[in-house]
Amino acid sequence: MSRRDMSYTAALAVVTIIFFTWGGLTSLNDVLIPHLKAVFQMNYTESMLIQSTFFGAYFLMSLPASKVVAKFGYKNSIVIGLIVAAIGAAMFFPAARLPSYPLFLSALFVLASGITLLQVSANPYISLLGDPAGAPSRLNLAQALNSLGTTVFPYVIGPLILSGVVLSVDELAAKPVAEQLAYRAHEAASVQIPYMIIAAGLLLLAVFVYTMRIPSLAEATESADPVHHSFAEVLGQKHLFYGVIAIFVYVGAEVSIGSFLINYISAPEIGNMDHATASEHLPYYWGGAMVGRFIGAALLQRFDARRLLALFAVVAMVLLALTMLTQGTVSMWAVLAIGLFNSIMFPTIFTIAIERLGPMTSKASSLLIMGIVGGALIPLLQGVLSDRFGIQHSFVLPLACYAFIVWYGLSGSRIRAGQGQHANAQASGVMH
Repeated sequence: MSRRDMSYTAALAVVTIIFFTWGGLTSLNDVLIPHLKAVFQMNYTESMLIQSTFFGAYFLMSLPASKVVAKFGYKNSIVIGLIVAAIGAAMFFPAARLPSYPLFLSALFVLASGITLLQVSANPYISLLGDPAGAPSRLNLAQALNSLGTTVFPYVIGPLILSGVVLSVDELAAKPVAEQLAYRAHEAASVQIPYMIIAAGLLLLAVFVYTMRIPSLAEATESADPVHHSFAEVLGQKHLFYGVIAIFVYVGAEVSIGSFLINYISAPEIGNMDHATASEHLPYYWGGAMVGRFIGAALLQRFDARRLLALFAVVAMVLLALTMLTQGTVSMWAVLAIGLFNSIMFPTIFTIAIERLGPMTSKASSLLIMGIVGGALIPLLQGVLSDRFGIQHSFVLPLACYAFIVWYGLSGSRIRAGQGQHANAQASGVMH
């Protein structure tokens, strides 16, 4: 570390702000979905393109992001990621001005590309800041801040976006064409100020990180490693291969449930409330994940990680079954409670998936990050099910996802003979 660099502890404090920010930006998609669905009078399948576009960026941009990190180092990559995300947020202004759904999706893709670079750079950076033995606790702290962001942003910014009166298709069709256009323009414009504030905040954060002289750690990037391992060799490790699938279905289930929450709990037979009021319940879902991480961190010190992962997934399945079979407040709070049990899944899957991979860990991490594309595909599939069978019955899809996680915890994550023989693997990780 350079004599001019700040201490590792101070650098950790700076970077955890990044986790808070991207967590909040990701959860705002759950607010955008019902809003843009109303603005453009779309069905559920069309509205789920928001999540498909956002999380599709993880799949398409993960490998390019790793090359950016190798070339510019962790610190500069974090700065670049913040700037790219700011550009994406600023693109919401012209998208709302037109208004144009394709331009909204383009803005989301740019925003998500910036967040992908933050994911690829900030997570391993946290693990490298100090004693390797303390890496899990540092990552847990960062992940808790990430969950705090997902809890705070919908509560603070959500009502600003969903402040208008949502008209049904029939109500809007009954109005003159001029009033229809005026309504859509007014509703679309409600995202302009919030996202311009976000863009400004991201740029200020980029300047802040750049001037804080946090260690660049360029010597710890992939380009400094003389050993080459092919992706085929890495995927040959079965517990990693199944781990990528587990990340795919977990992120898909978590995002899909969150994406449908506002529309689901606002339904007359469930919560019977307007969209703005329903958005105020999102913090219970995302906040549950934050609380669960602190509880899970303590439990993981006493219980086997694989079995605890399976147990949490079983409880999530029970809660989904309950919300599918009941109505009213029972159904509403059952689905919101799933957030509490989502808490340990991502970090636990990630940790056991890279176990004993040694020099393969870097490429394994990239593959696991690409698995986040589940957040793009599974919500879209649930949108198709919702259009055909209704939202309540569509929850069978995330239920199936949790069933796979149960199997992964009990069987798929076990290291087979001849697999994972690289001891003392670096416990670096990523958070969505």
